[in-house]
Amino acid sequence: MTSLTVAMPAYNESENIQAMIEDTLRLVGPLMADLEVIVVDDGSRDDTAAVVNRLTAVHPQVRLVQHEVNKGYGTAVWTGLTSATKELIFFTDADRQFDLHEISKMLAQVNTADLVVGYRKPRRDPLMRRLNGKGWSGLVTLLFGYTARDIDCAFKLMRRQVVDHLRSEVQSGGATFSAEFLVRAKRAGFCMAEVPIHGHRPRMAGSPTGAKPAVILRAFKELVRFRMQLWREERVVAPQKVGVSRIGNR
Repeated sequence: MTSLTVAMPAYNESENIQAMIEDTLRLVGPLMADLEVIVVDDGSRDDTAAVVNRLTAVHPQVRLVQHEVNKGYGTAVWTGLTSATKELIFFTDADRQFDLHEISKMLAQVNTADLVVGYRKPRRDPLMRRLNGKGWSGLVTLLFGYTARDIDCAFKLMRRQVVDHLRSEVQSGGATFSAEFLVRAKRAGFCMAEVPIHGHRPRMAGSPTGAKPAVILRAFKELVRFRMQLWREERVVAPQKVGVSRIGNR
């Protein structure tokens, strides 16, 4: 695998986005013969899009995709993944909380896994965000079974076959996106691997939006909808066996 798309959602990240793109080109670029960087501006109200546009004029590998209005984190991630054109697809956030050196751990796993999921060890967020994350992961595991220890970790690498297979299935546009994506990938039989990500750091600029009441309420509504949808699907179609690797379309 010699081509890679790095997709990153961005909402009001004008303070971070230039450094994030430059880090990606500097740290990930030498690892791949063919690199594409997609920034999905999710209806930002600041200069995020303008900053990216300036960089696209200098770096042809960089591409901006814009939502005219804010559609939510999950929709922004999914737009990035489905807009990718390369063999491998990696997504992370634009807030520079992850050390991109650690993508090498993910690439080392891709010969034996279709989807590589990072988990923050440790997670360097405020205590309340860490507690909310643990509670959310526990709830998802209770409702759907185990998928990953850090469901919402924004450090995931996959073969493009995973995105192509799930393209018409994933519906969650908010914070439930990662849970639905992993659950559906597991049920489809894709081989998954987990790796520890030690280079997680506190946000250095900008403001997170995940703890806003409207975001949390949307997440719970989508989680209930997804659980109901799976029950309906199970009644219509007999459950398929999982655990059969789809690596390399074999």
